[in-house]
Amino acid sequence: MVPISRGLFADLLAQGEIFQSRDILRPTYTPSKLPHREEQINNLASILVPALRGETPSNVLIYGKTGTGKTAVAKYVGKELEEASFEDMKCVVIYINCEVVDTQYRILAHLARHFDRDIPMTGWPTDQVYAEFRNALDEEKQVVVIMLDEVDKLVRKGDDVLYNLSRVNSDLLRSRVSIIGISNDLKFTEFLDPRVKSSLGEDEIIFPPYDAEQIREILEQRANVAFCSGSLQESVIPLCAAFAAQEHGDARRALDLLRISGELAERARSTVVTEVHVRQARDKIEQDRVEEVIKTLPTQSKLVLYSIILLEEQGTRNITTSAVYNMYKQLCPLVETDFLTHRRITDLIAELDMLGILHTIVISKGRYGRTKEITLSVYSGKLKSILQQDYRLKDLTNVTVPQQARLGL
Repeated sequence: MVPISRGLFADLLAQGEIFQSRDILRPTYTPSKLPHREEQINNLASILVPALRGETPSNVLIYGKTGTGKTAVAKYVGKELEEASFEDMKCVVIYINCEVVDTQYRILAHLARHFDRDIPMTGWPTDQVYAEFRNALDEEKQVVVIMLDEVDKLVRKGDDVLYNLSRVNSDLLRSRVSIIGISNDLKFTEFLDPRVKSSLGEDEIIFPPYDAEQIREILEQRANVAFCSGSLQESVIPLCAAFAAQEHGDARRALDLLRISGELAERARSTVVTEVHVRQARDKIEQDRVEEVIKTLPTQSKLVLYSIILLEEQGTRNITTSAVYNMYKQLCPLVETDFLTHRRITDLIAELDMLGILHTIVISKGRYGRTKEITLSVYSGKLKSILQQDYRLKDLTNVTVPQQARLGL
């Protein structure tokens, strides 16, 4: 007798559960306790405590590599500050991710909307948006802490908004503003106007990377709540921690690795997450990362990669920078773009090497100087299919290699 299905999703739900709450393993979740960040939490709290007295806290820059707990600590302390404030001295914390909200207009509009001001997505002069935000701030006595995550992304488009925000207190009568900038880039302040730099960096907090033991404790804390009892093989968490420690102490990567391991086990209809699932998850994350990097490359870098692929397909041995450049010059007219200089293409190849998409070795040719030999670090078939998703490169799908480019002449 054929069993009667209760519906696609009902059958899938009945297969047994691995997760209790997978969202606890996502970067957006802020836990009630943050292991190994007590010093940073106390430092930030001591900087912000004047807000509870109605005074203006110092502006803070928070530095550290990806996955070192910067955003989690800032949000955690911000939440505690709001809860500790009272009606007579209100504290408001506004979090903005500058990778998403990335222009002066959008930042100011986002801040004004937080105070119920109706600002259009575009169309107003920036001065008018700033005035709306400033007036909304000053309607009542309050201290507003503005957290700008990935603040270096904002700086690349100019520091006007940072200048305005760092000076806003001089335009306010009742309220006060403090800025917390969060960045992975220790050097981004070098590009700031000196006045903005001195105002924004009144205090600095550095977040060191986690070691393998610290990452293991973080994973155990989350796993106890995220997974059903008995659904993790004993070696899974130490393995995730070891992999993440190799990646410069990135706890975010470790959490992603653990979550994806669980999801792969779930899809395989396993009741237990094993080391095999962790290794599969690691491969998947690496593939996804490389694919995302390739998709977001500039057109010129994509043409360089396409040139290397075509040279490989024609069986060219010892692919050199000159061979790539000659091929690249043949491709540029086909996609109606101007070609760059040989030196600039050499720089692009070095950048692609740093990203891990290709690998270069400097070879000495005696009195003929030196050259770079290039090999792809990504399977060329996969790389080609990703590049062909770019509509600008669609005309290269059936291109044949000119003999002179293939020989590097």
